[in-house]
Amino acid sequence: MRLLVLGGTEFAGRAVAEAAVARGWEVTLFNRGRREGPAGTRRLVGDRTRADGLEALRDGEWDTVVDTWATAPRVVRDSARLLAGRVGHYTYVSSCSVYAWPPAVGFDESSPVVESSADAEDVPYAEAKRGGELAVTEAFGAERSLLVRAGLLLGPWENIDRLPWWLRRIRRGGPVLAPGPRDNALQYIDIRDLAEWTLSAAEARLSGPYNLVSEPGHTTMEELLTACAEVTGSSAELRWTEPGAIIEAGIEPWTQLPVWVPRTEAELYNAVYRVSVGKALRAGLRCRPVRETVADTWEWMLSADGSGGRPPRRAVGLAPELEAKVLGL
Repeated sequence: MRLLVLGGTEFAGRAVAEAAVARGWEVTLFNRGRREGPAGTRRLVGDRTRADGLEALRDGEWDTVVDTWATAPRVVRDSARLLAGRVGHYTYVSSCSVYAWPPAVGFDESSPVVESSADAEDVPYAEAKRGGELAVTEAFGAERSLLVRAGLLLGPWENIDRLPWWLRRIRRGGPVLAPGPRDNALQYIDIRDLAEWTLSAAEARLSGPYNLVSEPGHTTMEELLTACAEVTGSSAELRWTEPGAIIEAGIEPWTQLPVWVPRTEAELYNAVYRVSVGKALRAGLRCRPVRETVADTWEWMLSADGSGGRPPRRAVGLAPELEAKVLGL
């Protein structure tokens, strides 16, 4: 397979590129050339946001392309139109955020989505991802377009800092504010499982939207944080705290305590942790255990690749002073 990855040096794009190289595919990356891609890939340099930024893509043919663009849909539109006659299949890594708010419990690919346009410029994240879907479908047609609606993404190369924040915090030790309840069910996908499924789906020429995340209850908050303590060798004390006390202290779920959403925050919890994934499971989705994701993310963080680079895209995590106050320290 001849694969073109638009991006390919960060998180989802990098995982796809590495998995494709491991399969023996011929992999071309198109990006601004600011960071190195995986070994075994070929690079084309350009800036998709510039009027003349796609020149390097005007020649060449590929079996499939994977695109992870997350902002202005117009950028996806321009790339898809340029490649439509020279690429057989287009995969756009979208998001479950495209569904209209608030989503119902167990929402699936037939659920209502937000309004957007393939021609949009700066729009909120949900509209940006939906606009990207429309751009790909308009250029390639429904039968040559695969829309991967990803849920919570974790694993090596994470650039949002959710799991890495927990690993650093627990490695630091001492009393740790552990948001309860312990059995709070989580639903996420290891970025490498997303990459493997996406490549197999592209090779099989699957089309249309697929929710891509683990089954509901794949792990729990307790299993996740316990794994963080085990793989870091930390003696941290997990102090399990009821959701009410955390919310009363003014702590925001999801951002100040990454990954955590209490069931009392019903709309957000349903959107993140009650996604129907039956369609992807029937199409071969398999998800590795949480401890493997945690251990491999920690190993990456300790490596040369994980120790530097640019800051995370978003500021997440709880200030030590607020954590100590809630714990009564």
